[in-house]
Amino acid sequence: MSRSNKFGFEPLETKPTTPRRERSPGPMGAAVRDVADNLAETTEAKVAQRRQNAEDAKNFRLARDEGRVLVRISLAEIAIDDLPRDRLELEAVAASDEMEELKASIRERGQKEPVEVYEGSDGRYQLKKGWRRFTALSQLYSETGEEDFSTIIARVEAGQGDRISRYVDMVEENVVREDLTFAEMAQVAITAAEDEAIEEVDPAELVNRLYGALHKTKRSYIRNFVFLLVSLSDALKWPKDVARNLGVDVARAIKDAKQVEALQDQLRACISPEAQNRVLAGFLESEKAPRASGAKARTPKQKFEFFVGKTKVTARQGECRLVSERDFATIPKERLEEAVRAFEGALRGGPRIR
Repeated sequence: MSRSNKFGFEPLETKPTTPRRERSPGPMGAAVRDVADNLAETTEAKVAQRRQNAEDAKNFRLARDEGRVLVRISLAEIAIDDLPRDRLELEAVAASDEMEELKASIRERGQKEPVEVYEGSDGRYQLKKGWRRFTALSQLYSETGEEDFSTIIARVEAGQGDRISRYVDMVEENVVREDLTFAEMAQVAITAAEDEAIEEVDPAELVNRLYGALHKTKRSYIRNFVFLLVSLSDALKWPKDVARNLGVDVARAIKDAKQVEALQDQLRACISPEAQNRVLAGFLESEKAPRASGAKARTPKQKFEFFVGKTKVTARQGECRLVSERDFATIPKERLEEAVRAFEGALRGGPRIR
């Protein structure tokens, strides 16, 4: 029986198809294809690189605007005359052993900490923080002539900082390192109060703004030194050499202008810090003596109580108090006045009332 389907005919026989010929690119086609693939990869890489460059540029601008970028600036481009320094006796500091140690460190290891600058009204950089590092590099360049010492690593202030913030930034580093004396910190407040760009004119009030990070006790000491420096002015020739306790005690002991004038006259005659401090200590002793003798002569306060009938009487210096069940507010004023006059007359030695 022949194979057939239910319709009664055999499956149609199909002719075998011609095998498809495999076609591979020739040398020229392969070269073109490789170039196209490489071009696509290169384009993608360039697009990714451009995006990365744009992101880096954005981050750099942000860091620069926030003052987080360090730059190398020529010493000749930086001035130090706009913001008063937070140190007294700058010439002595510049010639000190500590300055020589800093120079030796920079000579051996380079500048490790950046300074901070800001753009002044004339467009020139002005030094805000790092006077010692700036001075050390300036001296090294002057002494050696080496170009390595002709520039300084600096952080540029972002935007236009307000004047009082620049004072705070200037002292912040040295205060944290406890490198400033109380006299120097007080002088910063005095100088800031004289600055026309700052509204506050009371140096004592500026202490809290300049040294807000310090404990209130230290701020109190600084205010005492502000008073001392303002009162004694240029008669106090060596303010840095005044110890904390001595300066605070003298400031608290000064009560009037006569004391100040007499103390100024004695201080102007001093020829050394030691002599100056002896004068201040002597002033304290002279102020303590009258108070001590007065305390001995003063009669100690006394208080006693007693009863007259149901009325309790409390007597002390300048006061005689009556406590009674009687409502004194209901007694006519004239009778109260008469009773008080009789009371005062009895105290003066008048006739006694039984």
